[in-house]
Amino acid sequence: MKKLSLKIRLILSFILIATTVFCVAGVFAWKETTEKADEFFDTYQMILARQLAGANWDTITPEQQQMTNKLLDDIHSADDEDEAIGFAVFRTDGQMIFNDGENGRDFTYQPVPKSFVSQTVDDEEWRIIWIPAVDSNYMIAVGQEKEYRADIAWEMMEEFTLPWLIGIGMMLLLMIIIIGYEFHPIHRLARGLEKRKEGDLSALSEERIPTEILPLIRAMNDLLAKVRDTLERERGFIADSAHELRTPLTALKVQLEVLQLMQDDEKARTEGLKKLAQGIDRATRLVEQLLALSRAESGVLADKDTRISWEQIVQEIVADYQIKAEAKQMNLRVQSDNSGPFTYGNPVLAGTVVRNLTDNAVRYGQAGADIVITLKNGELRVLTKQTQVSEDVLTRLGQRFYRPAGQKQKGSGLGLSIVARIVHLYGGKLTFQNTDEGFLVSICPSEKGVY
Repeated sequence: MKKLSLKIRLILSFILIATTVFCVAGVFAWKETTEKADEFFDTYQMILARQLAGANWDTITPEQQQMTNKLLDDIHSADDEDEAIGFAVFRTDGQMIFNDGENGRDFTYQPVPKSFVSQTVDDEEWRIIWIPAVDSNYMIAVGQEKEYRADIAWEMMEEFTLPWLIGIGMMLLLMIIIIGYEFHPIHRLARGLEKRKEGDLSALSEERIPTEILPLIRAMNDLLAKVRDTLERERGFIADSAHELRTPLTALKVQLEVLQLMQDDEKARTEGLKKLAQGIDRATRLVEQLLALSRAESGVLADKDTRISWEQIVQEIVADYQIKAEAKQMNLRVQSDNSGPFTYGNPVLAGTVVRNLTDNAVRYGQAGADIVITLKNGELRVLTKQTQVSEDVLTRLGQRFYRPAGQKQKGSGLGLSIVARIVHLYGGKLTFQNTDEGFLVSICPSEKGVY
């Protein structure tokens, strides 16, 4: 079953609430009206009964009853409304001596002195009060038909509730119009989204959007902006990756062709296989760096719940690079209090940061230089002594695939950009600078200190 729209549900809810409130109010109004009507007519009957009780009934004759009936017939016209009220005067022995000439003549002698009782008169329910006359020789009965009272109460209810019923109807109509008007911007927004072309990630308009919906629209705009940035990064990454992979793959193809031409030259073939292996290693390293960059940019493995042992990571990586450092007569040293730029995170990404910085220092540092890796006061510092970087190169460090002109060392230009992306992912700050001692790379928490 198709679920009703929010607009229809709101309208139905308002109609249901208004109907319920009107019905409940009507019940209470009916109860109050009937009570007031009973109170008014009871008072009227009481006054009439007391007036009749004070009259002298000893002189009443049948002829006077006939004259009274004729007089009442002349007074009443056909259009006069029957108030369904009547009275009768009885002797204490039960004989009726006088009545109103209409309703009272059907009364029967069933006295319940000084109280209102319900009695049946000509198959109709009447409310009758019995009062003894002043001389106690007669009993006065004054009654009114209950159906008449109910009709009067209902007419009063109609007069009272009809304006409210019309008002509630008009209110509901206006509410339906207002709800439709207020939902119009949302419908316009939905139609705009349906008509959007594929790939259109521009922000949604916030014009005339209700305040309650505005946070959702802003959240959607933030999401669209993130998707747009992600797609732009992915497009740039794919384009750059394709460009960077083209060169090593072309070189591998050339080396393979050269090997095919040198099948008879053992020495040349051995040298060619060596170069081919080196090319494969370079391509493998490039692919690994590209994967690491892709993961860092997409936030994959950005675990922020695992505590990182920085000293252990640094010691393991330094041990891996000792042979390469010794080959260049470099001295790798570690100074640590086991505190890093972020306490919690993914150890794999933390290791990638340390490995890339160490590899960069060993690969591009001056031969015989000292490399000092420091972990202190929540900061990671890699100082390559006796090494300086020109200012124009310094400003471009961290860019993807950037390698200074004339660089003889083999690399992909991705190491520092991967470090920059991981540091940004964990809310840190990466800086490159020349100091009196040498080239310094430092990573510290951001000013917000989130991680």
